[in-house]
Amino acid sequence: MVGDRIGLAEVLEAAEAAAPVASLDVVARNLRERFGARYVSFLFVDIVGQRLLRVSEQSIAPHERRADEVPFDDSIYDEVLRTQKVVHEPQGERGQRVLAPVTNRGDTVGVLELFLTRVPQGVLAQIEEVAHALAYVIVTDRRFTDLYHWGNRTTSVSLAAEIQRQLLPSASACEATEFALAGALVPASDIAGDTFDYSLDQDTLHLSITDAMGHDVDAALMATLLVNASRGARRAGADLAEQAHRTHQALLEHGRRTFATGQLLRIALNGSSAQLVNAGHPWPLRLREGTVEEVRLAVNLPFGVPAHGTYQVQDIDLRPGDRLVLYTDGMQERQAQKVDLPGLILDTATEHPREVARHLATAVTDACNNNPQDDATALCLDWHGPHGRPAPYGRA
Repeated sequence: MVGDRIGLAEVLEAAEAAAPVASLDVVARNLRERFGARYVSFLFVDIVGQRLLRVSEQSIAPHERRADEVPFDDSIYDEVLRTQKVVHEPQGERGQRVLAPVTNRGDTVGVLELFLTRVPQGVLAQIEEVAHALAYVIVTDRRFTDLYHWGNRTTSVSLAAEIQRQLLPSASACEATEFALAGALVPASDIAGDTFDYSLDQDTLHLSITDAMGHDVDAALMATLLVNASRGARRAGADLAEQAHRTHQALLEHGRRTFATGQLLRIALNGSSAQLVNAGHPWPLRLREGTVEEVRLAVNLPFGVPAHGTYQVQDIDLRPGDRLVLYTDGMQERQAQKVDLPGLILDTATEHPREVARHLATAVTDACNNNPQDDATALCLDWHGPHGRPAPYGRA
């Protein structure tokens, strides 16, 4: 294992010494030299979470835009991402194929794929280490280049969509001892202003989901007001009521007479409290001990509605082992009414939140024949509590 760690340090050092756009080639070269890899490619998960985009050593330049799109439902790649384990399988004359998840703190960046002539004992563990290092390299380097933004796009992006995507967290999933969470957003053909957000500080998990009225660039601009007012209040140390008030005021003062629904949620990591503000938004769904039910709390008026009083901060009953799903009305409006949200949440009870979010997004997309008329967003939280994790995901 000491040798593995030395190899890992070499990968990180070489990637840091290279230009940000060359990191993938550095890792590929390391794999060729250490293990005799004949072919190395990286498959990035697209931003909707339904396809992979293959970027090989020969096509990592940003001007080469013809990388392969790979659907991954029920594929070997799906298995790697779902189980978060290395998969090894013979490929005849091509040699031995090895696939490893490239994941950072629960956020799946993609899959590392390589072909070896042979797989000696201990090599799979070393490749797993390299894939883990690659996740950190990508998370660091994507601040400096558009290469990785290109790498998770399988469709063209409108101005409204570009604005909306930049409002989302840079990682759609996150894990800690106390929780696991993941979000997914299915954009309408003309963007309709949905967002989700989360942040973690020393003693609190912050969550939000919002749905701005309107479509296209106007909705994206209203969403920008919402998210940044909410983040600004949170980062200034405002309490939940003040965060809701500042979000509301931002729309009143700059929102051109529009409004937005939303929920703000704060959970103490020590398990002492969970509080929520509901601004005209659908009730959350909670899975507890095999039963899915709405969390029926008081509903205040949406953000931006004039003559609104103080937003009510309400306690929410959240126990270790609970799964909480926040969602926008696009998950149940129009064609999406056919989607059985409680049933899907129950059917995916043993899956990681990122799989739950992906299944919900896929169900809505399919119900709308790949052309949703409204944004549909879901944010799934598994609350483990302050004392540890549950049994591994994927087990009944």
